[in-house]
Amino acid sequence: MAFEEIKEQINHVEEGVRSYVKNSLDIYKLQSFRSMMKGINMATKVLIIGGIASIALLFLSLSAAFWLGTMLGNTAEGFLIVGGFYVLTGIILFMLRSKIEKPLLKKFSKFYFDEL
Repeated sequence: MAFEEIKEQINHVEEGVRSYVKNSLDIYKLQSFRSMMKGINMATKVLIIGGIASIALLFLSLSAAFWLGTMLGNTAEGFLIVGGFYVLTGIILFMLRSKIEKPLLKKFSKFYFDEL
């Protein structure tokens, strides 16, 4: 009689452990899906806004180059000035890359690990 009660209790414990493991896996699946969808949504927004901003920057750069070219009397010089501005901006951003990477790493690690 005592063995049957112990066996029955072990079966209840086993069912509880199986239920716990299944629920834990479901929670981790749901959290990873939520985190993945947030990342996909963020990437989509960045691509759309970045694409529109790139097109706007292209047209602004072309207009600035032509305007500077007419002011200087030579269109090529206008394009050289605008190109030099972008090269200088790129060099400055390259030199400041560690100051840009650290806040981004903190923000994305907080985003990722707080979700899990």
